This record gives sequence, C-alpha cells and structure tokens, in this order.
Amino acid sequence: MAARVGDVLIGGGGHIVVQTMCDTHTSDVEATLAQCVRLSRAGAEIIRLTVPGMDDVMSVRRIKESLRERGVTTPLVADIHFSSNTALAVAPYVEKVRVNPGNFHKDHNEAISRFRSLLKVCRENGTAIRIGVNHGSLGDYITNLYGDTPEAMAKAAMEWVGICEEENFRDAVVSLKSSNTRVMVDAYRCFRAEMEKNSLSFPLHVGVTEAGNGDSGRIKSCVGISTLLSEGTGDTIRVSLTEDPEAELPVARYLAARYERRIVSSMTAISINGRKAVATYQSPSFETLLLDVSCDFGKGLLDKEIDELELEGVYLDESGAPVSIEESGKGSYLVNELMQAARRRFYRPEYIACPGCGRTMYGLREALEEVKARTSHLKDVVIAVMGCVVNGPGEMADADWGYVGEGNRKVSIYKGRTPVLRHVPENEAVDRLLELIEGEGSI
Repeated sequence: MAARVGDVLIGGGGHIVVQTMCDTHTSDVEATLAQCVRLSRAGAEIIRLTVPGMDDVMSVRRIKESLRERGVTTPLVADIHFSSNTALAVAPYVEKVRVNPGNFHKDHNEAISRFRSLLKVCRENGTAIRIGVNHGSLGDYITNLYGDTPEAMAKAAMEWVGICEEENFRDAVVSLKSSNTRVMVDAYRCFRAEMEKNSLSFPLHVGVTEAGNGDSGRIKSCVGISTLLSEGTGDTIRVSLTEDPEAELPVARYLAARYERRIVSSMTAISINGRKAVATYQSPSFETLLLDVSCDFGKGLLDKEIDELELEGVYLDESGAPVSIEESGKGSYLVNELMQAARRRFYRPEYIACPGCGRTMYGLREALEEVKARTSHLKDVVIAVMGCVVNGPGEMADADWGYVGEGNRKVSIYKGRTPVLRHVPENEAVDRLLELIEGEGSI
C-alpha cells in the first residue's frame, strides 16, 4: 500500500523517499522559506516544519504559498507535539501532518476521538498523516499496559493504524523511532510482524532519532536504518543529525541508493573465522568508507551474528593519495564506533542529541560540542543534549543525564527523567552537569 504526500508516493514498491526537517523557527517565514528552497535543491523530497502552536499555522500557510509561487513543489509536513487543535488547524495547509496521537490527551478515549477528527480533516483536504511513535514518549495508556518497550511501541502504532483502517484512511505512514539502535530495530520488526499478522501494509518511515553529530551520528544512523532496509523494511528515511539539515541528505541519499541497488560497497574481500570478520576495502574517501563499513557490518553486529571486526585496505585522502586503513588508526576507530552504535561495546560516553528544530531556543550544536569535549574522559555514561523541554525529557529515554534547553539562554539538567537543576545560565550549565556526573557537587 502506498501513501500519497502531495505529488510523492511513499510505499507500494516505489523508491525510498529521502526527507529532512528545517531547524529554523517557523515563525521566521523568510528564514524558513530560504532553508526549504536550499533543502529542496539539495535533494530533499519531503520537508518537515515544526508547528509549536496556533500562532505558527499562518506562517506555515505563507511558507507553502511562497514556495509554490517560486515553483518549489516539495511536500511539507507539519510536526505536531501534543496539540490536536494545532494539528486540525494546520492540516489544510500541508501535505502531511506528523502526530503521536497517544499524546493528544491524558484520557485515551478522548485521544482516539481527537485522532478520528484529524483523519476527517485530512481526508477532506487530501492531507496524509504520519503516526510517529517514539521510544520514551508513548503516552501513559500504553506504558501502563506494556511498559516502555519495543513491543509497546508496536502495540501503540497498531492501535492507531487500526483506527485508520476503520475510517478507511489510506494515506498514513508509520514510524517507531528510538536513539537506541537495538530498541529501534526491534520496534520496527515487532510492528511489521503485527501488520503481517493482521494483513495490513502501511508504509514505514525509518530513522534513528537523536543520533547526534559527526561520524558517530552517521554510523549510528546507518546501523539502524541499513539493518531494516536490508530486510525490506522502510519506504522513506530521515537521517537525524545535530548539524545543518543539508548535511543529513548525502547520508540519506547514500542509504537510498545502496538499498535500491544503485551503488555497491567498496569492500573488495572478506574472510570470516568463527565470529570474527576481516574486511578489505578500496574506498574513494574516508566518508565513503565510513558509510560502507556501517552498512556492511551494522546488522551482523546488532544481531550478534559476528563479535569482532578488523578492517584492512586503503581509502583516498582529499588530495587523492591512498591512506592505509590500518596504519592511519582509522580501522580501529571505525570498529570502536561501530561496536558502540550497535550496542555491543562502549569505549566512550554515549551521546543522545536531537537535530534541533523551530522549538530550539539556544545554541544546541555548540552545546553538544562542549558537552562532548568536557565529558569525553567519562566511562559508562549516557548523556543527552536536547533542544527543548517539549519532547526532550521523554525522548532521551536511555540517558543517565540530560542537558535540555529551556529558552532565554537557560538550561535544565536532568538525572534520568527527573529535573535536578532548572534555569541554569547557559554559560554555567556544562560545569554544573559535569559536577553532578562526577559527584563533586550537590543537588
């Protein structure tokens, strides 16, 4: 089954659709418009905008009208958290609305009623829906029944697609994201099994949420997404990096091309002795090597089909000169990062970081870099750096500590899901976080 999002079809045996999300404030129409144009030109086939509240609905309308006047037809998605009223108001002005219906209301029956109302408005306006079920923000109804587990994520998604079936609403896409690659893959596998058992076939949006930045963010994204794409699971993808949204697109395009069989790995040889793999590469760049290795071995490590990995061969540096993978240290570095992304072995702190969006009210990217630099010596700790308090505390489900932007250059610091310091000035927040982690300060 395929879902129509504007002039883009998701699913139904079509190509893997690449999408991303603006990180501008939607109320800043000109900045958001300019970013949409850049993202469309860079290859984004669908672009998502955050819609924090009713005040932003007319901004979305103006952005869409201006894009169409410029000849940019890339479909827009409204990203909604909690507010069913905002979802209902913005649905006529976008091609798709992303919601987690379980968060529409504390009373589950009321949440269902509001979701049915949204389906009606979307049908009337030809608007698709993404049912976005994220680990850590499932809603009380499901977690009270099944806990905060991959199985619970699948159960939650099944209930909402069941309502789509009842209402004969077909333009629906489903996602079950987590920053933990193991949880994310298990959730999609559970959901796909549930759909097959119930003879359903809704398209799937696949991604690792809050993957972070740099090499680790790319590796983590490739491990989770490639595992599923290799099994035929996934119709549209987003690589979520705490970087400029344009930086997400080359990684997503690589994944789409690889699993549409348009490109192949630069691996030239492989030998397996027991549960250890030794792979040889002739790669045109380090960036290509990183993506190839992550996709070649992410699934095997995640599913514990192999336990150890060694990399040999060469890649070309920026000048075109060959560099030995072993002698440069890049082989052991990539193996360590891959082991961590696959949740097999941790050699440094684990960082969870959202990509940022129009709700982010502080320097998220700079904060992440400072947190990483100041905490790199720590062991066995998971630290989340999140853009806002709207979904940050829920979606950093695996974190031991959280650094969450409040706005107005203030930060809240969390231990697990409990805020232990609030309204900390941004220029003091990393110091306070480090004091708490190291046990040298008091709450």
